[in-house]
Amino acid sequence: MQRIAKFEKVSFEQYKKDWLDQYPEDPEEKIREIYDAIRLPKRATTGSAGYDFFAPHDFTLQPGETVRILTGIRVWIADGWVLKLYPRSGLGFKFRLQFNNTVGIIDSDYYGSDNEGHIQAKLTNDSKEGKTLTVAAGTGFSQGIFVEYGITVDDDVTDVRNGGFGSTTKQ
Repeated sequence: MQRIAKFEKVSFEQYKKDWLDQYPEDPEEKIREIYDAIRLPKRATTGSAGYDFFAPHDFTLQPGETVRILTGIRVWIADGWVLKLYPRSGLGFKFRLQFNNTVGIIDSDYYGSDNEGHIQAKLTNDSKEGKTLTVAAGTGFSQGIFVEYGITVDDDVTDVRNGGFGSTTKQ
């Protein structure tokens, strides 16, 4: 197996900034407590392809509800690789938990972005059976799989990223 990536936490300052953007009324002590408890993604077994991402805080989703999860995680990835994020299989199967963008794509150059490459997940409980989804802090909610990719022989891209969502299409 090639070792092509390394998970890290974003800085507390970045996490706090992103958290306050979503929950401006929360005190710094609460944000610090959540940040300090963040766990780096891990594989559950030697045969697991996916790295489990753990919920940094409790969340509950009624059918049709959406939540944005600030994972507090960033990842350095070697060139030629990408991290793809999916819901944990059981949550997708039982609750139709879905990423709003279907699959999260974390490019290798996202790590150096102006938001420190903070990985975030926007999730929806798309249950058609009226099931409420509750995830406790520290529980796996998502899984990431590293995939090698290729480029065309005539690729001549020289642009570099500085930004998060949608930044590579902004001119």
